[in-house]
Amino acid sequence: MSAVITPGGHAHDHGHDHHDDHAHHAPHGWKRWVYATNHKDIGTMYLLFSFTMLMVGGTLAMLIRLELFEPGLQFFNPQLFNQFTTMHGLIMVFGAIMPAFVGFANWMIPLQIGAPDMAFARMNNLSFWLLIPAALMLVGSFFMPGGAPAAGWTLYAPLTLQMGPSMDAGIFAVHIMGASSIMGSINIIVTVLNMRAPGMTLMKMPLFCWTWLITAYLLIAVMPVLAGAITMTLTDRHFGTHFFNPAGGGDPVMYQHIFWFFGHPEVYIMILPAFGIVSAIIPAFARKRLFGYTSMVYATASIAILSFIVWAHHMFTTGMPVTGQLFFMYATMLIAVPTGVKIFNWIATMWRGSMTFETPMLFAVGFLFVFTMGGFTGLILAMAPIDIQLQDTYYVVAHFHYVLVAGSLYALFAGVYYWGPKWTGVMYNETRGKIHFWWSLISFNVAFFPMHFLGLAGMPRRYADYPMQFADFNMVASIGAFFFGFAQIYFFLFVVVPMLRGKGERAPQRPWDGSEGLEWEVPSPAPFHTFENPPKLNAAATHVIG
Repeated sequence: MSAVITPGGHAHDHGHDHHDDHAHHAPHGWKRWVYATNHKDIGTMYLLFSFTMLMVGGTLAMLIRLELFEPGLQFFNPQLFNQFTTMHGLIMVFGAIMPAFVGFANWMIPLQIGAPDMAFARMNNLSFWLLIPAALMLVGSFFMPGGAPAAGWTLYAPLTLQMGPSMDAGIFAVHIMGASSIMGSINIIVTVLNMRAPGMTLMKMPLFCWTWLITAYLLIAVMPVLAGAITMTLTDRHFGTHFFNPAGGGDPVMYQHIFWFFGHPEVYIMILPAFGIVSAIIPAFARKRLFGYTSMVYATASIAILSFIVWAHHMFTTGMPVTGQLFFMYATMLIAVPTGVKIFNWIATMWRGSMTFETPMLFAVGFLFVFTMGGFTGLILAMAPIDIQLQDTYYVVAHFHYVLVAGSLYALFAGVYYWGPKWTGVMYNETRGKIHFWWSLISFNVAFFPMHFLGLAGMPRRYADYPMQFADFNMVASIGAFFFGFAQIYFFLFVVVPMLRGKGERAPQRPWDGSEGLEWEVPSPAPFHTFENPPKLNAAATHVIG
């Protein structure tokens, strides 16, 4: 197949008919999935795996909110409660959000740059299948002597040095997931740099490819740092070292420095691909080019670079000298500049566009609104004197859930609604999509907005019990959380399952009026093999997307 992109930005297709001949090359049965090397199959497996882990992590969240529904110990002892909070965090970060974005990368990057597949197809298979034993080991730690790790998802020493055998399983699981991430990142970098269609320069790539290219470099830079921190924990536990054990001259605060040097770029690893998805959707439904494409690329790179010099804003209460506090405070505030550039560019794209509000656009605009709120609360926490008051309270819980749920998760939902018809060949039910959006948006805010007030009033996080004065807001938050959880079950049963089963209106090749880019030049559903002959892009073409 060859396609020419005209100056208007659309690719003219020269012969798609032979695509249908390739469908029979797709293997059938269980072997298709176990031995999968096709980027679309692997992307699908990543997405289904991440949704499964979202349900597991979500169940733990429901148990946490059940215990906090009213004061007093209701259902679980504090040790089990801490296991729930720890495992909820680990499963959501490493099992749900990150694999979901890798699934999107697998599906969309080859389609968007006109590549036949990912660069290293077998490594791609391995990087997925590593996740399964890691996830089983992580979840299985509940059934080990002493129960699951209960040191918080950050795995702070010295608690981690005192945990039972499940801590080793948790460390091993995180190692394996990190290896999977590094392999996936190498694959993405090589694919983007070496396999673009002729004429697709870096500055013509869709922004989703750019955000993932930068994210992949971040992953390769910081995953080994996490591996180092947890390996040092392991040797402290079993081999007589004293990196973090004060009794042997070690320093638990050193663990925090190493962990957050990984942890802060990790936050951006989980949000940059979301920016890429939103940057594809807003121009499509505003029917305009993305405002300031070049500045968006530079802003993404700036966020990634700055993320390496702000880690200790998580540590203002560890006895840091004032000079250190000032540096990390100003560096953190600086990140608001490139993030603000992105927000303004998205708003400028919508300005005077002929907007329609189908479900992908609703989630993208919802993302904009709620992510911005999460950003502002983060800016407040950047102030050292305020942070010292709010450290480890529910204010922090509210802040990062606004960024990670309403940021990363909403963008993922937006992406499923936007590209889902291209993946499955079936349009989702628009009414059900809108129900899912409004149900999620309202219940999310009911669940997490009151936590700001709980934090300002001084309620610490990771406590299984609390005094009477926090009762009302906790009850409201728990009710909102239950509704939010049910909204995601509704999404799976009434939106995803019908699409997977092919029930619904057939999706046209280009289901959205304003969408641009090579992924819309192949039929819906996207054939098993695409771009066997690279599409030819017209030199006069401006950005393919945005």
